[in-house]
Amino acid sequence: MAAKRDYYEVLGVEKGADKEAIKKAYRKLAVKYHPDRNPGNKEAEEKFKEATEAYEILSDDQKRPIYDQYGFAGLDGMGGAGQGGFSHAFHDFSDIFGGGGFGDIFENFFGGGSSRSRRNEDDGASLRLDVEIDFKEAVYGCKKDIHFHHKESCPECHGTGGASGSSRKTCSTCGGSGQVRRSAGFFSVQQTCPSCGGKGTTIDKPCPSCRGSGVYDKNKTVTITIPAGVDDGKRIVLAKLGDAGVNGGASGDLIVVLRVKNDKFFERSEYDLYCAVPISVSQAILGADISIKTLDGRSLTIKVPSGTTHGKLVRIRDEGVPYSNTGRKGDLYVKFIVELPSRISRDMQRLLEEYAKLEKPTTTPDLIPLEKLAKQ
Repeated sequence: MAAKRDYYEVLGVEKGADKEAIKKAYRKLAVKYHPDRNPGNKEAEEKFKEATEAYEILSDDQKRPIYDQYGFAGLDGMGGAGQGGFSHAFHDFSDIFGGGGFGDIFENFFGGGSSRSRRNEDDGASLRLDVEIDFKEAVYGCKKDIHFHHKESCPECHGTGGASGSSRKTCSTCGGSGQVRRSAGFFSVQQTCPSCGGKGTTIDKPCPSCRGSGVYDKNKTVTITIPAGVDDGKRIVLAKLGDAGVNGGASGDLIVVLRVKNDKFFERSEYDLYCAVPISVSQAILGADISIKTLDGRSLTIKVPSGTTHGKLVRIRDEGVPYSNTGRKGDLYVKFIVELPSRISRDMQRLLEEYAKLEKPTTTPDLIPLEKLAKQ
């Protein structure tokens, strides 16, 4: 059996730490290693037990002085230190985690829980649907048919879950509380009752159409409008298109999350678009007017200034991404890529040799400052 670690080391506090520091350290470890947050993780379960044992001893005004003086040996026979004496630690959970006790802190993390801190149990769930759209559709907007699966209110019982003439009775599993406790070793966790789903009551005669659920599964298709200028991760909320509620509960929403595919020629930064076009050496030196295709397929004439260097950006106003509901647009930035010919004819070689004589390039050039490169 592995040797026990010092309780102060387990909680990560100094030996002279006060009760508040001990409580804070334990709260952090309990949340991190609780079995509900680490299902099937034996190492996390052992760390949770170890931290709880340490807190049990160091938060007890009688046991802590004995441990400080005699160590683990002094605790033998006191009902602590792994001998089932953790009642103090667990009775103190309401103080550690607030008035709601240990259960409430994990309801916040894991979505479990009591009706005091949750939405109405009869409300339908909100759903998420990821929809992939093209880059162009995201920039200019579009209409899109989306297909999803949700729960609709049962037409037979109108969402009550009960057959005609049925009534509700107190749940025999939880006694009407809507909660049951699951024990595992020396700790226990409160969970929603599996029989009544947390309602505290059950139906004596379930609806034969929906088997008491109050809802049925249905595939649905709707057309949505995607506004111009949306970006990857944009959420569109479609009210009441999630799962239907029961017993008069509200329907959930359908949350559409847009996933924008990359484009082959264009990319964006906020509301600006970027693309690149090749130009020849003569166009770069002498300048030229060239025609490019915009994202929406139009032909646009732009000017290549004389003396254009490789990688130079030119800005074309109002050819970028539309701003939402303003009529404004971002800009289009075109990057010039100077392409060198892989082969040259004899006439081109002769002309370049004559040009080289006029240019008189140096064979011992100075290095270019990095600051200057950054500005190009």
